[in-house]
Amino acid sequence: MFDTIAPRYDLVNRVMTFGLDRVWRRRAVTALDLGPGALVVDLACGTGDLCRELESAGMRPVGADLSFGMLLQARTAAPLVQADALALPLASESVDGFISGFALRNFVALGPVFAEMARVLRPGGRIALLDVAQPVHPVLRAGHSVYFGKVVPRIGGLLSDRAAYRYLPRSIAYLPEGDGICELIGDNGFGAIRRRMLSGGITQLITATRKVLP
Repeated sequence: MFDTIAPRYDLVNRVMTFGLDRVWRRRAVTALDLGPGALVVDLACGTGDLCRELESAGMRPVGADLSFGMLLQARTAAPLVQADALALPLASESVDGFISGFALRNFVALGPVFAEMARVLRPGGRIALLDVAQPVHPVLRAGHSVYFGKVVPRIGGLLSDRAAYRYLPRSIAYLPEGDGICELIGDNGFGAIRRRMLSGGITQLITATRKVLP
């Protein structure tokens, strides 16, 4: 599915978020709180938007994605690898950070993904994870439900693949409610976990630090 939508993926993102996806990605890079030269894996990197943001911040990104079609469309000078998020071809404790943009809801089981991040991260390393969310305020929640469930599939159908953009709004069901995702992260070797709601609660940004083992 992601191979199919790769050629117009960036365009659809810009249109359906009114350009806010760029703002959210910059927030995620800043929230990593890593200095220039840090080695950061962009997990499920897609076409490399976050890789470019990391490069702009002076970091050293490596992009990993299971979709070869996405990697073919990537516009970044960062090294790229086609890889399964559960079995990354990276040594243990070899990177400074992980970042991900709107990928978590595409994993059926999140615990093993966080465990693999913890394996590859050095102690004290950081993660910053962006994904969709549902606003708490009832009016905003209702409006978001209509837009995300009805309008987004129409935009995707007009500009890209209709079936894929019917799936994407439904994929939010794979995300734990509320702070459930933070509990999963904590269960897999992370501390200092923080969940921030962006743009009225339509997007969430979760940061955490790999615990230093005794």
